[in-house]
Amino acid sequence: MDIRKHQSEIGFFVLVATLLLLWFMGRFFNLDTSSLQAALARFPLFLRGLIFIILYVVVTFFVFFSKDLFWLAGALVFGSAISTLLIVLSELINAFILFFMSRLLGRAYVDKHLSDRYRKLDEKLSSLSFFWLFLMRSVPLIPYRFLDLAAGLTRIRFRRYLAACALGTPLKIFWIQSILVAVGDNIYKNPYAVAGYLMDHRRLLFLSFLYLLGVILVVLKMAHRG
Repeated sequence: MDIRKHQSEIGFFVLVATLLLLWFMGRFFNLDTSSLQAALARFPLFLRGLIFIILYVVVTFFVFFSKDLFWLAGALVFGSAISTLLIVLSELINAFILFFMSRLLGRAYVDKHLSDRYRKLDEKLSSLSFFWLFLMRSVPLIPYRFLDLAAGLTRIRFRRYLAACALGTPLKIFWIQSILVAVGDNIYKNPYAVAGYLMDHRRLLFLSFLYLLGVILVVLKMAHRG
């Protein structure tokens, strides 16, 4: 068999197998917010932040849906502003890794096997304006991991995508971290804690309303693209 003729299929298989393996490994991962807080608290601020970024990038790469733990721990350890900065830096690193992993392993396969219908959809997604990329990164709707991987499978230029990440991600993260700093782990214990906090802080409630509008716009845009 000529491997060169099947490079796209092999690359796509490796991508899918890697994602499935990471999902399977994540099922055996056990780390809670309190233990992460205790581990970080032993170090001075600069080193604490560096360790947080390293752990965030490594753990969230190998463990699906572990970001909530880091967002809460970051809020409780660093406060809203510093935790936002650390998480944004971590997310930009993640975006780079996941985008190019998807682009190098999966893009050739997608381009080779797309039907005419989905090829047109691919072209539409690739031509998304900066505004829509920015909005998708800034509203709390699409998980970043899936957005990074999906962007890598399209023809979107990485520079444009990275710029949208750099400008859109801080808005979403700061909004989340501000709530987590105030509510803490009550967000898990008391589902009404967030609603009560928002009602007492009308500016944040207004920002949440704007986010809701952003989510609606993204949903309508995605439906139109389909």
